[in-house]
Amino acid sequence: MTGLLVRRLLILPVILLVIYTVTFCLAWLIPGNPLESAEGRQPPPEIADAMLRQYNLDSPWTFYWDYLGKATGVAWVLGDAERPFDFGPSLTHKDWTVNEILAAGLPVSMTLGLMAILLALAIGLTAGVVGGVRPGSFADLSTLLVALIGVSLPSFVIGASLLIVFGVWLKVLPVGGWGSLSHTILPAITLALPFAAYIARLTRFGMIDEMNADYVRTARAKGVAEWRVVIKHALKNAALPVLSFLGPAAAMAMTGSFVVEKIFAVPGIGTHFVNAVLGKDLTLIMGVVLVYSTILIVFNLIVDLAYRWVDPRI
Repeated sequence: MTGLLVRRLLILPVILLVIYTVTFCLAWLIPGNPLESAEGRQPPPEIADAMLRQYNLDSPWTFYWDYLGKATGVAWVLGDAERPFDFGPSLTHKDWTVNEILAAGLPVSMTLGLMAILLALAIGLTAGVVGGVRPGSFADLSTLLVALIGVSLPSFVIGASLLIVFGVWLKVLPVGGWGSLSHTILPAITLALPFAAYIARLTRFGMIDEMNADYVRTARAKGVAEWRVVIKHALKNAALPVLSFLGPAAAMAMTGSFVVEKIFAVPGIGTHFVNAVLGKDLTLIMGVVLVYSTILIVFNLIVDLAYRWVDPRI
């Protein structure tokens, strides 16, 4: 396990460099000027020219290396930056740095994502176990139907439907905003349902295979209680595909959903990222992508280590 951890940590900078390069090329090709767009600062022409030179927006090669050095902390080590991991000033948010925007929005997105992934696990594992223990039953068909709906419907349809029913018609939950537990319920459910549907399907198929395995029949023959057979023996092995899916799913959920945050006016990173793309805010685009990519890679590494812990044969 130590060797796996060392190898993955050595590969991590290479993966991030590739992601940074591809993102930079795509972001630079976005038409327009962030200082002249409706979402930008719109300074006078002479000040705009000076800002272009100051932020290296007049030279893609210079911007690429300068931003890479500051974002990775290399410039700080060499004494060319005031702080490590400096993502620079936002080009569309006056008097705000990318670090400040990330510090304000990332905890919101992470909190929403954590609630969503825990809710998805609770729903998905329960539905999958019920369906896998009694395949073909009414409960199994019901969970399959719900899983199909969860996979098929996009987030904006689920979110809008929940908002209209519980926020507008019943008026039992707020329609948007952030600040209390009630504000998190609808966006967390919206974000969790697609993940819950996949987890339910993976758990169901795994449980069906495990419940027909020889060790399950042996445990039953020894008089082991049925709930112990299901939970302690079968579910542990059936959950391995779920564990594999959980890595990228948790990273995607905890870094927030752009669509969900927009629908419910959640002040997370997703809203800032959408606005950054529309306004060609290069520094904010690069900062968000680097942070999101790091979280995704780290979660995948955690899943690989958890695989080794659950089943050392892997």
